[in-house]
Amino acid sequence: MKPSKRQDTYRHQGLRNQLISQIRKKGISDPAVLAAMEKVPRHFFFDSSFLEYAYEDQPFPIGAGQTISQPFTVAFQTSLLKLSKGEKVLEIGTGSGYQACILAEAGAKVFSIERQKTLYDKTRVLLTEMGYQRIKLFYGDGYKGLPSFAPFDKVLVTAAAPYIPEPLIKQLRPGGILVIPVGDDVQIMTTIYKISETEVRKEEHGNFRFVPMLEDKAKKE
Repeated sequence: MKPSKRQDTYRHQGLRNQLISQIRKKGISDPAVLAAMEKVPRHFFFDSSFLEYAYEDQPFPIGAGQTISQPFTVAFQTSLLKLSKGEKVLEIGTGSGYQACILAEAGAKVFSIERQKTLYDKTRVLLTEMGYQRIKLFYGDGYKGLPSFAPFDKVLVTAAAPYIPEPLIKQLRPGGILVIPVGDDVQIMTTIYKISETEVRKEEHGNFRFVPMLEDKAKKE
């Protein structure tokens, strides 16, 4: 991450360290994930009037009916990916861009899709300002993935999906991992391991709540 016009003060860094301690106590132990979260100033993704909420372990609205995910959830999903440096990761649901930055700081080559035009435009400006030009952002339908950039080593879905989209499995390389919250009112965090082009293995990791993953087309709000 390059220097930004925004300020990351000692107070912010202290609050971030406290947040990471909370996340560690909740069972997150992956050192790469914790180190990545220590590097990314979460308050940069908040409007100035809401900065006091940036380091609470809670989700928060970011406009267009979307949220910035709870830090524990970000850490949990990222840990399930079992990232190695240099891996290509497809993220479905850019939102504020916070999760994409965590993936990048963990060493991933990030390709991220957002279907809300207002969020896509806002996040593209913010990530450029923060120095994350290597994160590739796309405005489009997350259910379709990015076939022209496939295969991906990992796929991460950050919105509630009513089912597991087949294109996302197809765009995953054999040996790759898809992490996706599946369900309607409450979602089950699900990991799909792609054993081969014809075989997958599924694991479930408890209940979460996400905003819906909307289908069919990119949408301007």
